[in-house]
Amino acid sequence: MNRTLERIPPQRRLPLGVYAATQLIFLVWWAAFYPGGMSYDSISYVWHVTTGHWMSNHSVAYDALVWLSLQLTGDLALLTFFQSVAMASALAYVAVTLRMFGVKGKWSFTAAVACALLPSLGTFVIYVWKDVAYAIGAVLAFAAVGRLAARRLRGDSVDIKDRAFRGEIAVLFVGFLGMSIFRNNGLLVALIAVPVLLLTLPRMRRWLLVGTVVPAVIGATLQLVIYPAVGVKTPTKDQVYAMNYADIAVVYGQVPHTFTKADKKLMAKVAPLSHWSGKAANCYNADWAMQKPMNRKLAEKYNDQLVNLWFRVLERTPDRMISARLCRSHIAWSPYPGPVDKMGHTLISPPAVPKDLFGWADWNPDMKDSPYRPILKVRPLSEKLNDAAYFVWQATKTPQLQWLLFRGAIWCYAAYAIVLAFSRKHRTWAPVALLSVPLALQLTVVAANPAPLARYMFAPMFLGIMCLPLIGAKPRFKKRPDPAPAPSEPQRTTTPSDPDPEPAPVASS
Repeated sequence: MNRTLERIPPQRRLPLGVYAATQLIFLVWWAAFYPGGMSYDSISYVWHVTTGHWMSNHSVAYDALVWLSLQLTGDLALLTFFQSVAMASALAYVAVTLRMFGVKGKWSFTAAVACALLPSLGTFVIYVWKDVAYAIGAVLAFAAVGRLAARRLRGDSVDIKDRAFRGEIAVLFVGFLGMSIFRNNGLLVALIAVPVLLLTLPRMRRWLLVGTVVPAVIGATLQLVIYPAVGVKTPTKDQVYAMNYADIAVVYGQVPHTFTKADKKLMAKVAPLSHWSGKAANCYNADWAMQKPMNRKLAEKYNDQLVNLWFRVLERTPDRMISARLCRSHIAWSPYPGPVDKMGHTLISPPAVPKDLFGWADWNPDMKDSPYRPILKVRPLSEKLNDAAYFVWQATKTPQLQWLLFRGAIWCYAAYAIVLAFSRKHRTWAPVALLSVPLALQLTVVAANPAPLARYMFAPMFLGIMCLPLIGAKPRFKKRPDPAPAPSEPQRTTTPSDPDPEPAPVASS
């Protein structure tokens, strides 16, 4: 074994070690919940790609990966396996990035292994979820930003001919592209991260724009132009603006006297006012507003008028509207959950599939009689392993521990504190660039979030944990050379015609 390790170049040992350890752990989760965890959304993806109902209400790019896995193997295990490979590789890439900041390999190795071992994150990686691919993109982007920040700290030149620099920009591009195409609002991450990056990494602004804004433009073009052109069905208006309807309901439930007769008449066309001020007024979950007796077809018909009403409500009572959004997005900023009776608690999807496929088999004949139905369940490679893994997962779901193990807000704040302390200690703003990604992920959820779903903040959890080793980092950046002293003028010779000569100037240091 020692001889084998000696053959590996020293600089390769850390990434290979991190990859091997995390990949092994992910494979244990994968075997325990083979072919992978599933949710209501997972069944939606399979319905999309096996019945010709391609839709862009979810990620079309991820649907394509589901389709490819089914076509090649007739199962979903190939997709979840490669997700584990991609995440293990991304964590190894982050570990090497941390080494550039003076983090010892053993600490970055420990942080990466912790990410894989945590049941919340370890099982998440092997779920059939677009959010997994989105999180992998976030980890890659974070690592690339870190390398660009370390480049500035070292005083390295920014030259596109530099192979390493090209690679860092390429990984940054891939990371932001992944976030832009694997979640419909993922392009917001790039738009929010850009100002932080431009301020903290000024010498590479042109290439930062290439690595962030261009992927966002590609994502928007796919959604708005390419997908509709190839026959992918766009989401209905009631799906797109459901959170706007929910905002109206929350404000109406709190201050109904601010609504005019015309406002109420419009609202009554799609649902009784008792619904708007009752169940729909729950600020924790937008789905409550869209349930019966809400007539979704009529909501789509009157959507333009309802959106105009939303703007009027925002203008009249901005405090109530902002409060509604913050309440619904508390998974992004609050370490603690909301009330259970209003579904404000942390919504965690278990790595198991009920026989009715989360209700799909009850109402959808395509899925009830689907030839793929036999594979849409957990089929562990070892029942004993499944029992042990499920027990551990369920134990960590203890409500008193969820602030640490299932809610990403605390890890965002930890990352901010650690990186800012590191920057202050070394008197440079460059490391603050690392915060661009977790900050953008957090604010994207604050901007638009339907319910307190834990998976929306798993990406920041990975980043927060990987920031922990920076606490003990001891960087050894090369100091920039001091400017050369200016040459002194030759000393003048005293002559009888110059009885009071000027002294020779002192050379500047």
